[in-house]
Amino acid sequence: MAQLSSSERDDGPIIIDGKAEAAMITAEIADRVAAISVVPGLAVVLVGDDPASAVYVRNKSRTAERCGFHSVQHTLPADTTMDTLLALIETLNRDDAVHGILVQLPLPGHLDSAAVIAAIDPDKDVDGLHVTNAGRLTVGDPDAIVPCTPLGSMHLISAVLGSDLAGREAVVVGRSRLVGLPLALLLMRANATVTIAHSRTKNLDAVCRRADILVAAVGRAEMIGEAAIKPGATVIDVGINRVEDETKKSGYRLVGDVAFSQAHAAHAITPVPGGVGPMTIAMLMRNTLDAAERRARGQG
Repeated sequence: MAQLSSSERDDGPIIIDGKAEAAMITAEIADRVAAISVVPGLAVVLVGDDPASAVYVRNKSRTAERCGFHSVQHTLPADTTMDTLLALIETLNRDDAVHGILVQLPLPGHLDSAAVIAAIDPDKDVDGLHVTNAGRLTVGDPDAIVPCTPLGSMHLISAVLGSDLAGREAVVVGRSRLVGLPLALLLMRANATVTIAHSRTKNLDAVCRRADILVAAVGRAEMIGEAAIKPGATVIDVGINRVEDETKKSGYRLVGDVAFSQAHAAHAITPVPGGVGPMTIAMLMRNTLDAAERRARGQG
């Protein structure tokens, strides 16, 4: 069950503590790793020196090590060629000690992200972005590797509302293949009635206000305000955006796609940071462990 904390505001929503939930999940994964004969291997590939990507990769590698994984990081210069990157992926595809391969996105502009993802062995595609895994998810194949952010979001939704969402209306704002589309499929599989909205949706606030479950995944700071939130809704804020803040040493603060201070009518909401973000890394670890166990059973 997800860790829920009371709001500091008496009339505010329950705050869903994704960080605490992710810690429990990774602890469970470490226990599972200790009980099996195979050591899960995760290889993370970082191209270039983007500071945010470097932080994400470092957090992923540290979590993998805490889970007892064989963790490998390949850091390539920003001017790496497609041939060099594809050759590395092919080497990792053939490496029996590696069960999961993650190429940190975005890649430098001269590299073809779609071609890079397509080169990854679908059974090692622990980000769940390969078209084979997208197809598996669409048809309900239980061996589909689901993208980590939708999987983590769904875990938190189920923890608040249960695994059967029959009779509940869900609105997903955002239609990306990384978050919006796979999350909509997961919600439908849980029997929710799902609407996918986006930047060109007319009367977006009115559409969102129908939602018992509202997911914001558009990458626009605080675009979802009070008028878009149905009283009693469960709100999952996937966005993470930097906004200028001279009071911070860094010069900025992180906010979600939802105006948190305006979400007082919600029943429960994920904070930014500390909500969906930690769950994404936890689900990456779970996907890697699952891939390792499938390979050990001869299914991968």
